[in-house]
Amino acid sequence: MAVPSKHSVAAAPTAPVREKTAHLLLRAWCIFVLFLALSGVAWVNAIGTVATGALTIASGIVSVVLWLVVRPPVQWRRLPWFPVAYMVWAGLSIAWSHWPGTSAITWALLVITSLQGLFVAAVLTWRELVRAIASALKWCLGLSLLFEFIVAAFIRSPLLPGFVIPENPAADPIVYWCRGNLFNDGRIQGIYGSANPLAAACLLAIIVFAIRFASRAPRRSLLIVWIAVAAFLMYRASSATIYLAAVGVLVVLATVLLMRTAQRPGARTKWYVLFAVVGLGGALTAWLLRGRIFAALGRSADLTGRETIWQSVLDRTAQHPVVGNGFATPWIPTDPHFDGWIIDHGQTVMQAHNMWIDVSMQLGVVGVVLLALLYLAYIWRSWFFAVDRPRWDLHADRPYSPLTLLPTLVGALLLVQGLAESEPLLLWGWMAVVMLAFKIKQSPHVGVGRIEQRVAIERGELIDAAPPEAGAQR
Repeated sequence: MAVPSKHSVAAAPTAPVREKTAHLLLRAWCIFVLFLALSGVAWVNAIGTVATGALTIASGIVSVVLWLVVRPPVQWRRLPWFPVAYMVWAGLSIAWSHWPGTSAITWALLVITSLQGLFVAAVLTWRELVRAIASALKWCLGLSLLFEFIVAAFIRSPLLPGFVIPENPAADPIVYWCRGNLFNDGRIQGIYGSANPLAAACLLAIIVFAIRFASRAPRRSLLIVWIAVAAFLMYRASSATIYLAAVGVLVVLATVLLMRTAQRPGARTKWYVLFAVVGLGGALTAWLLRGRIFAALGRSADLTGRETIWQSVLDRTAQHPVVGNGFATPWIPTDPHFDGWIIDHGQTVMQAHNMWIDVSMQLGVVGVVLLALLYLAYIWRSWFFAVDRPRWDLHADRPYSPLTLLPTLVGALLLVQGLAESEPLLLWGWMAVVMLAFKIKQSPHVGVGRIEQRVAIERGELIDAAPPEAGAQR
């Protein structure tokens, strides 16, 4: 008679596989790099220009060293070549620049920001990348809210850069790092010292947190809280440009989701035609009714004096329309060519408040064309990355990933913001374009390919196996 055995025939239980400490530290460094870019001029206001420059250079050196040590698999032939071409042209402009010192310094900043974007995209998977961006944004929003609360509740006075409490009221509140408006109806600025960059970071945070929520990330209830915090800060920042950018992001999101419902190739044509008509009609209506729209948003029809700035910049563009006057992103206010050139609220302006006009003055028609090609290539790849079903073999029924929405929604945000601001040309705006363009070209499928599979474990969860060459067939 058979007797049940007391010994199990199954494999002995083992502890779940976890990420190595080295990779956890690497991801923590990537979060710091992203926070460094996303926090903008907060570092300048906190520790000064020289210390911020030293920190930026040191962080770039650390990232290069880590890249050489980690050696992630990279297809070097699939670099984002239009950003590279733009950087090369900007570097060449030093030779004929009217402000060579400013050109050299700002070009070095551009190169470091680009290298950081390439580094983060090379060492993190798509899931880790979105998670790291979310973590960096939480630091930005959390510190902004805490900073505003401390100034309003305890200091009870506006704060100047360098944590200086002014003895006498400033002639114009624009000079304050924080105005202490959290408990009144004034605009807040967070750690940025300006409401517009804070609002842009908040809109980006809402996009990233919503994508994380849709992808069923852990602790989804906390993501709802963070979305509410971002929405509150964006409302209190009250940036008309970012409100319009939010509308643009919603339109792009609706278009992508409708495109995903198409069952055959020709079914998308009607949606393209419909949204082209709606988009052009909406843009024309917004332009004709811009006075009423901006009045409703509490702004003047000339975008709070931006038209005057644009005219001054275009006058300088006309001096050298083809090759430009020399790269300068941002304008260094201590340079004699910019010091006192354009004054707004008693302060020297550091940007043209329009990235296309800004580039035309710096790099001429050649630079504008390169920037247009850069964004055209980025939007093209990110669009089909979002609307095409993931496929590298005969299986055509794989589900869409919410993570694929990130590049195209970020592109919509930057393009609208670039109409009234120059931030997309530097810091997180430039880094996002380089980083996401590089990531799409290296890993056109989420979780598939050599780069995606290099990190096989994320929070103890295995990524599905796939042939190493799968990610390179698109």
